[in-house]
Amino acid sequence: MLRLHATPTPDTDALLTRAMFPDPARIQTDLQPYRTDPGWQLHTWEVAGQAVCAAGLTVHAQDGTIRHIGTHPDHARQGHARALLHALMDALDLHTLTADTDEDAADFYRRSGFSVHEIPSPWDRRRYRCTLTRER
Repeated sequence: MLRLHATPTPDTDALLTRAMFPDPARIQTDLQPYRTDPGWQLHTWEVAGQAVCAAGLTVHAQDGTIRHIGTHPDHARQGHARALLHALMDALDLHTLTADTDEDAADFYRRSGFSVHEIPSPWDRRRYRCTLTRER
């Protein structure tokens, strides 16, 4: 079940941090916009009343940008993240949904129907822009 505009909790924080650089100070900085910036939205996918996947995004008009997405390890590879992203496209009436990511997540986005293209990276890791477009 999709929950729009979920309130941040320790459980949703734990889900989102699965997509963050593992530095405690940086994690707290990255989580802050979900509490203070109304432009940063948090949405969850729930199973039996438990949030098993969370996605943080920003939306401008009909274009969404995924900032973080994470799934509880006990629920990984069961399609919850893919279901959450596709449900958000419909529920928020988005034309495009994009994410910039590394090699570790590029295949997830490819399997989820996103087009994936390499982009310049300021780091020693390859970066990819993943885009899901809904036909009008």
